Amino acid sequence: MVEGGDQEPDTANAQDGDPAAPDPAPARGNALAGYAVGGLAVALATIAVVALIASLGGGSDGDAVEPEPNGDLTVRDEGPGVLPDGGLFKIPEEVDSAEAGAAAADCELRSFKVRSRDHVTRGDGPVRYSSKPPTSGEHDPVPAPDGAYSVSPDVERLVHTLEHSRVIVWFKRDLPAKARASLKAYYDNDSQLMVLVPDPTGMEYEVAATAWTRDPGKHGTGRLLGCPEYSANVYTALEAFKKRNRGRGMELVP
Repeated sequence: MVEGGDQEPDTANAQDGDPAAPDPAPARGNALAGYAVGGLAVALATIAVVALIASLGGGSDGDAVEPEPNGDLTVRDEGPGVLPDGGLFKIPEEVDSAEAGAAAADCELRSFKVRSRDHVTRGDGPVRYSSKPPTSGEHDPVPAPDGAYSVSPDVERLVHTLEHSRVIVWFKRDLPAKARASLKAYYDNDSQLMVLVPDPTGMEYEVAATAWTRDPGKHGTGRLLGCPEYSANVYTALEAFKKRNRGRGMELVP
């Protein structure tokens, strides 16, 4: 168990008073392999089998699975399931600050002083973060790629993604399907430097967002938007939080 991997709470229910600013985010098979056994009859049989598979529409319509840089598997939802398609979300209201956006949805803002940016490995054990979901701190050397996930990557990899100036939106997996579809639609509408993921930390919120900004402090500041209940106004809170924090991390990695 690695102690103190995240940060100490700096302020509760408030974020630094910098006004919301324009968002600086940049605009951005399976192969069927066989081998020859020899003989014309075997070759013809192989061709027949391949043709039969093609006629039956071989392959599944489920989640797309792709390897990540360190060999792990990331499952992104491409159809009905954890993140259904076809959702709608309420257009966010124009507000002048992240605080106003949070208030519109009865959410809270918190900030955390970051104590470390060190890399840790799985052999070191899980990092103990001081918030759920985490905002910053010690993390895996390999970040999680941007995307909408039906299965969460390791939390330590997500924290590395936050260091790269992303905003992560976390949701409880047991939210109604309509709410999950709406969150997916919100993500699809503007996915640059964004991650959408079911919460694996046991957070108390139904929806949350986190970011890791470069100021203030030597190691930056962790930012948390926590919404105890999902509602249509959550999108106003998420949008204001995103505008303030996206692209302002310790490292801006395209």
